[in-house]
Amino acid sequence: MNLLDLVKQTRSYRKFNEAKKVSRETLLELVELARCSASARNLQPLKYYLCNSDAENDVVFNHIAWAGYLKDGAPKAGERPSAYIVMMVDRSLTQASPEWDEGIASQSIMLGATERGLGGCIIGAVKKQALSTALGLPSQYEIALVLAIGEPVETVVFEPVVNGDIKYFRDENGIHHVPKRSLDDLIINK
Repeated sequence: MNLLDLVKQTRSYRKFNEAKKVSRETLLELVELARCSASARNLQPLKYYLCNSDAENDVVFNHIAWAGYLKDGAPKAGERPSAYIVMMVDRSLTQASPEWDEGIASQSIMLGATERGLGGCIIGAVKKQALSTALGLPSQYEIALVLAIGEPVETVVFEPVVNGDIKYFRDENGIHHVPKRSLDDLIINK
């Protein structure tokens, strides 16, 4: 598969085959992709907490919000991710915002998940302090994002943006539509 096809298939999925487990080994392979990715000033301030047990997955699920544009966007029982990667900033290494690292690492992980026949969703709507407490994380680690990982069971398609409306939606058949601006809309020429 070429890189463009891989990127196009790496969508934000919100429905998964919860019965299809994701191994710790797979999660480690995905974090290895993030570890080998670029880091601003080569600081490498990100750390990862891996969850793939039902008990820990429930803890994480109860501390995140799903699909703000959808009325009923959270996955139902049986459709939840079978693993999570909790991305954290090690505050003993930096007080600056490592937002570049977070984006680069997240995309590397999601591309790797897609390559393995998995899918995911990068979630920023996290009750960070409550989740940190629930997982018993040391205070030097500040949660940045949660990456949901699993076998996707929904279809996600691109749509052209119409009248500036970028809100994703599901149609009557449960197909998830994601409006994307055209390439011409992104290029600024003199």
